Amino acid sequence: MSPDVPLLNDYKKDFLLKRFPQTVLGGPRLRLGYCAPPYVYINQIVLFLMPWVLGGIGTLLYQLGILEDYYTAALSGGLMLFTAFVIQFTSLYARNKSSTVERMLSTDILAEEDEHEFTSCTGAETIKFLIPGKKYTANMVFHSVLAGLLCGLGTWYLLPNRITLLYGSPAGTVLLFFFGWITLCTGEYSLIVNTAVETATFQTQDTYEIIPLMRPLYIFFFVSIDLAYRFMVNIPALEQMNQILHILFIFLPFLWALGILPPPDALFLWSMEQVLAFGLGGSSMSTHLRLLIMFIISAGTAVTSYFIPSTVGVVLFMTGLGFLLSLNLSEMGFVFKHSVIGHRVGIKSKTLPLGSEKQFSWKECLFYVIILVLALLESILLHHFACCSQISKTSSQAIVGYVLMILLIVLWILREIQSVYIFGIFRNPFYPKDVQTVTFLKKQARLMKIGVVRRILLNLVSPFAMIAFLSLDSSLQGLHSLLVSIGFTRAFRMVWQNTENALLEIVIVSTVHLLTSIDTWWNRSLNTGIRLLLVGIMRDRLIQFISKLQFAVAVLLASWTEKNRRQSTTTLCILNIVFCPFLLVFIVFSTLLSSPLLPLFTLPLFLVGFPRPVQTWPGVVGTAATVCADTVYYYQMIPSLTAALQSAMVAGSLGLLLPGSHYLGRFQDRLMWIMILECGYTYCCINIKGLELQETSCHTAEARRVDEVFEGAFVQEECAKICSINRHFGNVLTPCTVLPVKIYSDARNVLSGIIDSRDNLREFKGDLVKVLVWILVQYCSRRSSMQENVQKTENKGKASLVILPGLNTSPQTKSPEDTVSLNSEILDDWSDDVLGDEPTTKKENEEKDQLKVLQSINLPLPGSVESRVVGDHSIGKFTENSLYKAVILGYPAIDKGAQEDTAYIPLMEFSCSHSHLLSVPEEWRSNCVPSSKMREMSLLFPEDWYQFVLRQLECFPSEGNVLEEIAKDRVLKDFYVHAVMTCYFSLFCGDNMDPSPGHILRVFNGVLPWSLALDWMTEKPELFQLTLKAFRYTLKLMIDKASLGPIEDFKELTNYLEEYESNWYIGLVSDEKWKEAVLQEKPYLFSLGYDPNMGVYTGRVLTLQELLIQVGKLNAEAVRGQWANLSWELLYATNDDEERYSIQAHPLFLRNLTVQAADPPLGYPIYSSKPLHIHLY
Repeated sequence: MSPDVPLLNDYKKDFLLKRFPQTVLGGPRLRLGYCAPPYVYINQIVLFLMPWVLGGIGTLLYQLGILEDYYTAALSGGLMLFTAFVIQFTSLYARNKSSTVERMLSTDILAEEDEHEFTSCTGAETIKFLIPGKKYTANMVFHSVLAGLLCGLGTWYLLPNRITLLYGSPAGTVLLFFFGWITLCTGEYSLIVNTAVETATFQTQDTYEIIPLMRPLYIFFFVSIDLAYRFMVNIPALEQMNQILHILFIFLPFLWALGILPPPDALFLWSMEQVLAFGLGGSSMSTHLRLLIMFIISAGTAVTSYFIPSTVGVVLFMTGLGFLLSLNLSEMGFVFKHSVIGHRVGIKSKTLPLGSEKQFSWKECLFYVIILVLALLESILLHHFACCSQISKTSSQAIVGYVLMILLIVLWILREIQSVYIFGIFRNPFYPKDVQTVTFLKKQARLMKIGVVRRILLNLVSPFAMIAFLSLDSSLQGLHSLLVSIGFTRAFRMVWQNTENALLEIVIVSTVHLLTSIDTWWNRSLNTGIRLLLVGIMRDRLIQFISKLQFAVAVLLASWTEKNRRQSTTTLCILNIVFCPFLLVFIVFSTLLSSPLLPLFTLPLFLVGFPRPVQTWPGVVGTAATVCADTVYYYQMIPSLTAALQSAMVAGSLGLLLPGSHYLGRFQDRLMWIMILECGYTYCCINIKGLELQETSCHTAEARRVDEVFEGAFVQEECAKICSINRHFGNVLTPCTVLPVKIYSDARNVLSGIIDSRDNLREFKGDLVKVLVWILVQYCSRRSSMQENVQKTENKGKASLVILPGLNTSPQTKSPEDTVSLNSEILDDWSDDVLGDEPTTKKENEEKDQLKVLQSINLPLPGSVESRVVGDHSIGKFTENSLYKAVILGYPAIDKGAQEDTAYIPLMEFSCSHSHLLSVPEEWRSNCVPSSKMREMSLLFPEDWYQFVLRQLECFPSEGNVLEEIAKDRVLKDFYVHAVMTCYFSLFCGDNMDPSPGHILRVFNGVLPWSLALDWMTEKPELFQLTLKAFRYTLKLMIDKASLGPIEDFKELTNYLEEYESNWYIGLVSDEKWKEAVLQEKPYLFSLGYDPNMGVYTGRVLTLQELLIQVGKLNAEAVRGQWANLSWELLYATNDDEERYSIQAHPLFLRNLTVQAADPPLGYPIYSSKPLHIHLY
């Protein structure tokens, strides 16, 4: 990182200094970047103080005893309502009246966007600047009504007499009245005049104008507490809360400016998530819709249980609903629906989620039914027959508590030995030392067997033991209260939803109850359900506090290591140490709110971010990614990676599974970011993101540290210490395990000495002819087998008549091809120059564009030719199955309607009646190469190889002598000679010289030298692709021969080509077929490239095999904190500089990788999966 990387550039600094006062005041723009008339500022001040003036009228009348307090509120609210409508209609009138004015562009475009031209105090441009207005008419009405209500209730809230009665201090009344109205004015201004840009920004775009409602929402909350205090007497707690909130009310503008209070949409989602997880025993959901539905159902369950009169019915209801709601019901219903539809239609639905068809079957449904029945029987029997009055050391519930303690210890041990580190510090002595050894998978398989025992204890034994504990509780015996319903509804749900945490909570409650006196407040006033609820909240907040503290220390250490680069970091580190208690207060406050600890610009300058859902981002998971050519590699690996994650989660290798946990996977140049979205009984929902493969310098620096962390954990010598210490303990990444995944390994080799070897290049042409023969014969064989069964002719003895190509025709006048002279400039453009071996970019693009156009032309199927006139003979249109076909030979093409004299083409007979099944398509038989050149090149045709290839065909298994007869058919051979040598001519233009490496690279990339044969071939896209395929196979054959040795016989050559055909894709990385081959999981892929920096030719080979992916757990609070800073920095400070400080690499807390993994548009992962549901059993 450069030492002079700025936090903000000069323009952004000025921009932020203008925006922040606007945020504090709620919208007035009192600091502009240009000179504005005084009335612009005066008008804003008047509009800002307008609610105070209107509220002051009512307040004065109340203080004089003219009006009662509620009439005062009504008067102030009515005046504000009228004023709000006037303001909105004035804005609407100005927008309709104004017209667009064209301006000359200034040199500073960003400054131009902020400038306005003011003509008068009440001009349209001035009004548009002061009051931008609402996008929707409904919001104009709604916000105006809300403004009137806010002013009326705010006036009531800030009446001096009421404040004096609350505190008994006139001086305090003056302060609260003055600053309280400032707070109220900021809320009113943001609602009806001009909405401030809030630092707490959740959505990237405020489509439905929700942000203006943020400040009024919090004001209404404060007012509601005051109203409750006024109408509900003799509640001391409510009075104290009202006093505290009145003081806090005057600090609301600063809380809004600091971004501590969330916007309405984030507040709504966060509140539902917190209540569902800690109050109702549920889990965070993978989508907002699932969260809303699950929250409504869970809340309804708790309320319904309160109205059930029978204690037996309550226990049955809580047990049954707790189990059912912990299942992945929506996914099960979705799969069941598509299974029914597929069964009716008779086909398998293709819209099922990944792996769903394997996850749910009648066996799983039967398993869940059996578990539900057993749980209901156990709970009702124990509750009815064995329930005791109080917990004692010898009671049934205490005995079950002891069993749960033993289960907790056993499960913890079985989980910890699955991971490479214990507590993230000490290396697990049972984990294999070196993952690169052959015996690693065997040793890991033994640990997986232990994991099966753990899963049985976790899924079957522990839930039933906890149900026994809850069913025996005395709180369920008598008439139950609302707290009992809420507490035990959550407890019975947690048993299944999050078994490990529920087990820990019950053990803690049971232990505390046994160790403390019965007369303590904890045991006397709280039922077991509420105790479990409080312990659950404390457990979660304690984990968050430790994670936040680790993150804060990591930021301090990271800044201290950069003190030589940034002098300010030293000062900040010293200030953090001096004011350490205040830092702890920030961390505690952030923990209580379950909000991210925000390091401003990722420096040790900490703020409390606003609370937000576990997913952090507002969009739907998996709908946005920066898709590129490398995305396909992540698509290919996801099914195998999901299966491997399933095994690791079942065994406990990834630790405790909690929503909001983040994991990082690493293999070669691939980085997988895994986030847990949702957890339940025997299922887990995750999102997998793929980070970019083209590594930048920052990306490379952090990826190198990731490799070092994993190497220190997984690659150790056998003589190493049994319990060594994690040397990278301070890092946000803690290694967990390795996963065997079916994935492509990427190898790049330098081909120097192979592709430029004269011996190899000399053999290249001969091999190319052989490969062309094999490719065309195989194609024609498959083509005949795919066609419909050829109808047999009535006279089986009559031989098939065909037209012989120009090679064997009778002598005729010299064709134009013999006299054509190629343009020397064209040849010079394509020929190799001194620099190179690399083709000209412009020429390459033109050729590729030409091929794209030609490939889009719909050519007629082979054999479907129209009638033509050949000489004086009229040949009518033949049927598709006819064996008599006519083709006009020659070049150039004939214009439509032109009458040309052509030589008579005699009809020749195949010597074998089956030869037509292997004949080349008719459009490939036309002439485009000079006859003399064709006769010369036909000498290169390998007849023995041709006959060998034909004899190896398996299209006539029942007739042994047919292939011999076809191989001896001279007419068929001449067809293949013509087709093969025409393709050969198009690749080399008939040049007898050995090809150069640059020539091979250009043709491999699909850029052929111009010739008459190229024009002829581009009209036949299928033949062009076959020729290109043969050329690429020949190149791969040349490399294999150089690496593995020469080919001994035709059989070995055939094996090579069959291997290429079945297990290889050889082509360009940028081709769509390359992506298709990756998705189809071709075992091998090969591509040829050129490195201009090193001046060498390279070969890239992708090999599909089961390889080990290293996985580690990230500090979730470090991720949330950096994402919160990213959101603030880009959405509020608009600091989108690609070289900004906060995106620079730091190996300690992986700053650059974390930014990449954020959801677009703030981050840029190249792949993001839909929510993946993993079945844990």
